[in-house]
Amino acid sequence: MKKSELPQKLCATCGLPFTWRKKWARCWHVVRHCSERCRRRRSRGAARDSVR
Repeated sequence: MKKSELPQKLCATCGLPFTWRKKWARCWHVVRHCSERCRRRRSRGAARDSVR
């Protein structure tokens, strides 16, 4: 399968598209963030916004 044929999603934090990775084969339906950095930024940003 070509890379252009792999499924894509939009990152819930940064909004950029990211493609399927083999390590996500079993949990692709649960993946919401393109990277660990975006996942961490989401949780920090939500806590920070609730304080303001």
